[in-house]
Formats: sequence, structure tokens, C-alpha cells
Amino acid sequence: MTNIENKVALVGTDAGRSAAAAAELGGEDRVRGYGCDVADGEAVAELVARVEEEMGPLDALVNNAGITADGIFIRMKAEDWNRVLDVNLGGSYHFCRAAARGMMKRRAGRIVNITSVVGQTGNAGQANYAASKAGQIGLTKSLARELGPRGVTVNAVAPGYIQTDMTEGLPEQAREAMLAGIPLGRLGEAADVAGAVLFLLGDSAAYVTGQVLGVNGGMAMIG
Repeated sequence: MTNIENKVALVGTDAGRSAAAAAELGGEDRVRGYGCDVADGEAVAELVARVEEEMGPLDALVNNAGITADGIFIRMKAEDWNRVLDVNLGGSYHFCRAAARGMMKRRAGRIVNITSVVGQTGNAGQANYAASKAGQIGLTKSLARELGPRGVTVNAVAPGYIQTDMTEGLPEQAREAMLAGIPLGRLGEAADVAGAVLFLLGDSAAYVTGQVLGVNGGMAMIG
């Protein structure tokens, strides 16, 4: 069982922004903000230990860190490839590894990795990002098999095109072309993704593990 209405630790690269977001959501009694480079394994392990010391056992983990460094593959620099993999896939690895031991001991826990529809379909100009997100899917399924016998579920949410500052800046022609491929005829919203995550963290999903839940308006129907 997991209590998703208990305490929440928000983690970002900028501790100040995380703290500010935490203050808006509920303050230190219930929500706290922390800073960490998710690509740094030692820093992540230290942070997880600190969170558990200050806020109690970690019974749910959502890996949502993600960056892009888009470019045509034959021109993609090695540093752009490595940094995207280190943050998007490496960050999930580090946090899962740091959190899993305690969950296994308690024989309870939920892990949700935020991947992407492009990790399932690929996307021109995003070989590094798509590879990192596809890797998260493989990590999710493998950990579901390893941690399931200890009562820990591991799932993924694969958003499609979500309304963000980035999509706000799209040219109208590109936006219309994007919408043409979405049966529901609209971009997703942050609340659409949050709802899927809350389902997977809650008791209604107690018998769901190793799954990839697509939140993409039907643009990719993968069985």
C-alpha cells in the first residue's frame, strides 16, 4: 500500500526553484524541495538518504527528469548524446537503485518512470532522446520482474505532445500538422499525465506492474 497524500519531496537541479515550488504546494510540513544533479549517482544516493531521514520512508518514486539536445544523428556531438542519456536514463537508474533497497525491505513501494511516446516510435532528430526514453521502458520492465516478488510495482507513463512552454512556441503550421495525427484533436495537458501517474501510485493499480501507459490522445496505439 502507498499513501500518495502523505509527504512529497520535489527534486530539481535548482534547489531554490524546487523549494519555491514546494512552498506553493504546501510548505515544509508536507512538501519539501531539494536540489540534485540526477546524473551523479553518489549525489542521488545521498539525497535519497537525506529525504528518508527528514521525511520518512520513501514509498513512491516518480522519475520525471528529462532534457533534450536535438539534432540530426550524423551531426550529433558525443557530449549531446552522453548528457541526454546520463540525465534521462542514468537519472532513473540512480534513483531506482537508491530507493529500491528500502522498498524491498518494507515489501512495498511504487516506482513510475516518465518515458515518452518517442521512446516507442522514434523521432527524427531525437536519436539521443528517443534512445534514453526507450531505455527507460526496458529498465521499467526489468525492474518489475526483479522487484515484484518483494511487493514493489514498477511502471512507466509515456506522454505524447503535452501543452508546455515549448509547444506554445510552435509555428501554427507545425502545430496543425501535429494535431492532425492525434485522434482526440488536442494536445495533452499536465493534468492528463498527472492523472495517469496518480493511478499507478494508488491502490487501484496494486496488480499493475511492468506496464507502459500511453497518454498521447491516440497518436500512438501500441498493443
